[in-house]
Amino acid sequence: MSFSWTRVRAITVKELRDYRRNRFVIGTMTVLPLLFIILPMIQLFNANAKTDTTNLNLHIGLSLLYMLVIPAFLPSSLSAYSIVGEREQGTLEPVLITPIRREEFLIGKALAAFAPTIVIAYIVFGIFLAAAALFAHPAITTAIYARTHVLVQLLFTPLLAGWAIWVGIAVSARSTDMRVAQQLSVLGTLPLLAILALISLNVITVSTALAVGLAAALLAIDLLAWRAVAAVFDRERLITGTRT
Repeated sequence: MSFSWTRVRAITVKELRDYRRNRFVIGTMTVLPLLFIILPMIQLFNANAKTDTTNLNLHIGLSLLYMLVIPAFLPSSLSAYSIVGEREQGTLEPVLITPIRREEFLIGKALAAFAPTIVIAYIVFGIFLAAAALFAHPAITTAIYARTHVLVQLLFTPLLAGWAIWVGIAVSARSTDMRVAQQLSVLGTLPLLAILALISLNVITVSTALAVGLAAALLAIDLLAWRAVAAVFDRERLITGTRT
């Protein structure tokens, strides 16, 4: 049976519909972006253009770091729900017994978490940039645009989301409790988020070439993670609840 994007789309649409009926998912997709636009704004407008460069960069770095939390934590919650949530609701088995390939199933689940995450993360980042351009001190605005901050946000938002999604799906496929799955999924994103925190706070100085190189490395990691999740995905175990 050949790969079908029609079946992928069907899984993605079904997953998005399930999100709309789940209060926890809706709450997460609403509260988290609001929280992580308010906190960067506080940092932005508390930044004093007359302070030394180190403190100014620290304020800016914290503002941008908050927004990288969105592609780390939001898809973690969504992807952690993707399989164990369906199992708890009793809707997983009817999907798995249909003639759908595991790659189609997994990509459909991943796209359902990826699409809203990217839309929300870029909208929040756009609001932040607009607020900085309109209301922040010119020195602060210049500092935001002068370095690699914008490039890091644009490059690493989808890549960090991809890693969080594959970790979340892998955990979800092995878990029996949705809360545990969500907690473990978030923990799985912390190492990469820690590296990006060092970049955002200028502990690690990143040039454009280095940022692109790190992004390429993370893309390769995401692809390997996808292959690893597909390789260990066990349809029979998920249906019967036992290992093959």
